[in-house]
Amino acid sequence: MTRALTAIASLVCLALAALGMTACSPLALFDAIGPRDAGGRQALKNQPFGPNPRQRLDVFVPVSAPETAPVLVFFYGGSWQSGAKEDYAFVGQALAAQGFVTVVPDYRLYPEVQFPGFLEDGAAAIAWVRDNIAAYGGDPRRIVLAGHSAGAYNAVMLGLDPHYLRSAGVDPKVVRAVAGLSGPYDFLPFDQETAQRVFGQAPDPAATQPVAFVGPHSPPAFLATGAADTVVRPRNTQSLAAKLRAARVPVQERIYPGLDHSDTLLALSVTFRSKAPALAEMAAFLQGQANPRVQAAARARP
Repeated sequence: MTRALTAIASLVCLALAALGMTACSPLALFDAIGPRDAGGRQALKNQPFGPNPRQRLDVFVPVSAPETAPVLVFFYGGSWQSGAKEDYAFVGQALAAQGFVTVVPDYRLYPEVQFPGFLEDGAAAIAWVRDNIAAYGGDPRRIVLAGHSAGAYNAVMLGLDPHYLRSAGVDPKVVRAVAGLSGPYDFLPFDQETAQRVFGQAPDPAATQPVAFVGPHSPPAFLATGAADTVVRPRNTQSLAAKLRAARVPVQERIYPGLDHSDTLLALSVTFRSKAPALAEMAAFLQGQANPRVQAAARARP
């Protein structure tokens, strides 16, 4: 298959995965014909972090790294209804090549759970990371969270609302920064079917919204989306970024011209990296914020 056909096939499969459809596996396609970042490798597969079959994670490490590296926990999307960590090994390897010990966890999905079950799973995965990641060269004191679409919601919500981490026995301060690609952060009222199913039973709808938890001690955030995204509108990114700036929290906002909902995920892969500098910009921001001196200096600026 030519490179052009490979790109087309990869685009179709990854777009379906980003929209919560599982008609084909992007990871299976990438394993067969897609190039991978040579600077990362998988070090652990299907590690339990809880008793449920969906509570498993994979770990990717840099091929060349200092004695300890910052840790990035990546949550994939799928409308909280679908997805599998195996389909996102290309992301784990790409982020590991950027210098992060990278963890990609599964989490329970609707209809097995509704809000906040998937957030509780995310917090449990972070607790495992805190307790075990040093064995893989990761620094448990320098954890950053990232995700795409519904996974961006998970990452950002876990960073902004500290009670999920505290309930899992984790000090929220270990999260140095968060990054969201095309995430929903400000989506009241629940006027879409997915939101109604997953969040509609919440006794306090406002407590489901990341924007409700912004404060001066919120972690720094990298927030990116595509200007052509009609699945999760760019106003979500703009609203959260504005709230963070108003609270004087460091935030880097990127709205990439011409990109749609799946494109911000695709841009992390070798095949589609020319779509936007999302990988390089996100990695640079998170690497900087994982350095305590950089974070302290950023917060001290007037």
